[in-house]
Amino acid sequence: MSSLDPVLMSRILTGLTLFVHIVLATIGVGIPIMLALAEWRGIRTGDNYYTLLARRWARGYVITVAVGVVTGTAIGLQLSLLWPTFMRVAGKAIALPLFLETFAFFVEAIFLGIYLYTWDRFKNKWTHLMLLIPVAIGASGSAFFITSMNAFMNQPQGFELVDGVFTNVNPFVAMFNPATPTKVSHVLASAYTTSAAALASIAAFSLLRGSKHIYFKKALKLTVVSTFVFAVATVMIGDFSGKFLAKYQPEKLAAAEWHFETMTEAPLIYGGFLDENNEIKYALEIPYALSILAGNSPSTEVIGLNEFPENERPPLSVHYFFDLKVTSGAVIVLIPLLYMFRKKLPGKKSYPKWLLLSILALGPLSMTAIWLGWFLAEIGRQPWILRGYMKVSDAATTSSSVGWMLVLFIVLYLVLSISAIRVLSQLFRNKSAEEEIRQLGLELEGGDRK
Repeated sequence: MSSLDPVLMSRILTGLTLFVHIVLATIGVGIPIMLALAEWRGIRTGDNYYTLLARRWARGYVITVAVGVVTGTAIGLQLSLLWPTFMRVAGKAIALPLFLETFAFFVEAIFLGIYLYTWDRFKNKWTHLMLLIPVAIGASGSAFFITSMNAFMNQPQGFELVDGVFTNVNPFVAMFNPATPTKVSHVLASAYTTSAAALASIAAFSLLRGSKHIYFKKALKLTVVSTFVFAVATVMIGDFSGKFLAKYQPEKLAAAEWHFETMTEAPLIYGGFLDENNEIKYALEIPYALSILAGNSPSTEVIGLNEFPENERPPLSVHYFFDLKVTSGAVIVLIPLLYMFRKKLPGKKSYPKWLLLSILALGPLSMTAIWLGWFLAEIGRQPWILRGYMKVSDAATTSSSVGWMLVLFIVLYLVLSISAIRVLSQLFRNKSAEEEIRQLGLELEGGDRK
């Protein structure tokens, strides 16, 4: 282990931690919105099935929050242990969002606890729903502050560099850098999309298993329609992100599109591969599309990758992450659209098996899109950890113990993941939705209204 490159080991360990944490963080940000939608609809229509949806989702949500605390703490620990030079140089600039993220999480956790233990405690049901406002604000606030820190790494500002030392640091200017609006909005929209899609997958799975109760059909409708709305918003924000890259990080956009020469009327390259001479083979070329993505006009000039020194170019593999992410986004919009127009499709069944299988795939597909987006964002920033100021190789620890840390955290994440899956599985197997509906007497309270 001591002979392994500490920079490579640090990158692998940090990547692994974020790979695990981003699943929990995404759910943590998006589920409160879905809880609020379900409970709001239950109160507004008097349909207790929607209220039961919120109850059951909340039980699973608290498990993911608890596990997310562990992985989030690991990230904070690894920042100091694995990237000491980065923290020493940029610590003053990122200290504010790190502190505010912790504060936002405390707000979320406190009100989530109150929310969970006050079901049926208020005469006015709207009072209980209002408790979700600080939960959602805290969850989305955590995403905002952490993402603004990542945005600073992509577009650093708010300081002066004197003899290699950051001076006159203004943390507010650093936090509200040009990358913050598009990155934060994209993270939030994709988190809402993924959470709705994951819940839609659960509802589809129940229907595929033979459950015909209207509870699951209502769950499916709420979650699939929500997925569509959030997915469309994510796609629109993704377009703004492309324009941001064209202006502020042209090398990332050029690498993602295998765009080597600066030109107007630039085509968008989809698929294909590069030969030993960087010639593009077997790709779909969409005329003018890259220029339109960069500036809404075919005459927009798009900077090519050859304008940058070779040692400052991102890996060309990010092209595949970009293509797969775009494809995933299109499918995530298409499947809910098919659901909403299902009655006009051929066949007599309202819920054909192929459609339910497609909806079942929404959750894993949405999470895969999250990972692909993260790969594109982080690998596309290479070789920089702080773009234009510090490279990854200069920021990592020189300790020979990183390999053993990697083994330790692999074991930790395996234990956490398996435990979380088992707990969530047992939580809902021990009391099915149908059983809880009977116990609560919802069948007698008009819950069957469509």
